Amino acid sequence: MMNKVILSALVVLLASVSISEGMTLRSLGVELHCRCIQTESRPIGRHIEKVELIPANSHCEETEIIATIKKTGQEVCLDPEAPWVKRVIDKILKNSKRR
Repeated sequence: MMNKVILSALVVLLASVSISEGMTLRSLGVELHCRCIQTESRPIGRHIEKVELIPANSHCEETEIIATIKKTGQEVCLDPEAPWVKRVIDKILKNSKRR
């Protein structure tokens, strides 16, 4: 009986440590997986406030392009193969080289 209580307490302790560790990593901005599940390929360029490029890394094999919508602040994953997205990225890269 005592072994079951100790084992149960140990499981609860390990679970709480792993949950709090995961939250700590997330709060530090560490992503352990891809952020984009689906991508948008329809043109929404005039509604975009900002664009974030996340290069492929050890946690995600795909380059991710995340746009923030002006009015709502919603984040939308863009299809990197869509022609209009490629033009937006080219424009951003050209503007950053000028600075």
